[in-house]
Amino acid sequence: MLKKWLENPRHLFWVLQLGGWFAWGFFVKYWGTYFSLGEVAPEYGLYVSVITAIAILLTLGLRVLYKLLWNRAIWLQALGFLCGSYAAGYIWISARGYLYSGWIEKAKDMEEWYAKMGPAAEIYEKVSFMEGHTSSWTMMLAWSTLYFAIKYYRIFQDMRESALKSAAMAHEAQLKMLRYQLNPHFLFNTLNAISTLILEKDNELANRMVTRLSSFLRYSLDNDPMQKITLQQEITALQLYLDIEKVRFEDRLNLELDISDEAQLAMIPSLLLQPLIENAIKYGIARSEVGGTLRIAAKVFAGDLLLQLSDDGPGCTLEAGEIPAAKGVGLRNTRERLAELYGHEHGFRLSRTEPHGLTISIRIPYEKR
Repeated sequence: MLKKWLENPRHLFWVLQLGGWFAWGFFVKYWGTYFSLGEVAPEYGLYVSVITAIAILLTLGLRVLYKLLWNRAIWLQALGFLCGSYAAGYIWISARGYLYSGWIEKAKDMEEWYAKMGPAAEIYEKVSFMEGHTSSWTMMLAWSTLYFAIKYYRIFQDMRESALKSAAMAHEAQLKMLRYQLNPHFLFNTLNAISTLILEKDNELANRMVTRLSSFLRYSLDNDPMQKITLQQEITALQLYLDIEKVRFEDRLNLELDISDEAQLAMIPSLLLQPLIENAIKYGIARSEVGGTLRIAAKVFAGDLLLQLSDDGPGCTLEAGEIPAAKGVGLRNTRERLAELYGHEHGFRLSRTEPHGLTISIRIPYEKR
C-alpha cells in the first residue's frame, strides 16, 4: 500500500521535502549546535523550526521556477538553477540573521560583544557572513541538484519502461507471426481431399474431415502463442492434425509415440511440433510410395526436455547440419520461435535417420505447470 502510494510523484515529493528538511532542522541544526556548544538558548528550538519552515517555502518557490523552465533551453535551466539557488540562499540567510539577532543574540548584545573584540571583530563578522552565505547557498544548491536528479531519474525510468513495453510488444508480435504462419499447402490439400470425397459421394467421411479441420483450426487460433501447454496437450492437438492427414494417406501414414510420463507434463509452446510434422509428411511420407512412419520421442534429462521427431522417408542431404537451399518456412519458423522464447537455452539439430529419413532433435528447459 505504501509503495503504491509513493509511486505517485506528488506524494514522493512531499515525503522527501518535509522529511528532508525536518531531518536537517532537528538533527543537523538543533542537535548539531547543542553537541558542539554543550547548550542552547531556550528559544533556539523555535528559531530552528521557523528557519526550517522558511527553507521549505523557499524551495517550493524554486520548484515553481524549475517547472516553468523545464521545457526551455538547457542554458535557461542552468541559469535558473544557479541564480535561483543563490537567491533562495541569500533570502534564507538574511531571514536567519534577522531572527537570530532578534531572538537568540540581541543586536545590542552583539554590538557590545564586537566592541570588546576590538579590531578582530571586523574580521570575525566578515568570516561569519561568508560562512553563513556559503552554507545557505550550498544547501539550496544541494536541494536543487537533488530535485533535478530525481526528475531526470524518473524520466529515464519512464523511457526505460516504455522501451521495455515496446520490446515486449514486438516480441509478442514476432511470436504470433511465426506461430500463425500455417502452411497453405496443408489447407489446399485438405480442401482438395474433401472436394474429392464429396465428388465420390463419401459424404460421411467428408463431413468427418471438415469437422476435424474445424477443430484443428479453432485450436490453432484459440491458443495464445505466448502461453505454453503440456506436451500431452500438444500430442492431443497433433492427433487432430494427423486424423486429417490419415484421410489422404490412409494406411500409408503411421505414428509411433515414445514419451515418458515425466515428459508428458513438460510445458512447451503450443503447436511447436505441428509445422515439423507437416514438413515430415510433405517431404518424407508423401514422397514414398509405401508411405512411412513418424516417430515422436520425449524424455527429461539433466533439467532439459529432449524432443525427437523422426521419419523414415527418403531423407535429404545435410551440410553442416542444415538442409542446403531449403525454402520452406516450417523449420525456419520453429528455429526463430525457439530463439525468441528461450534464447541460448535451447538446441535445435537436424540429423539423418538410419537407414534413411530425417531426425529433428530439440532441447528446451524442462518446465512444469
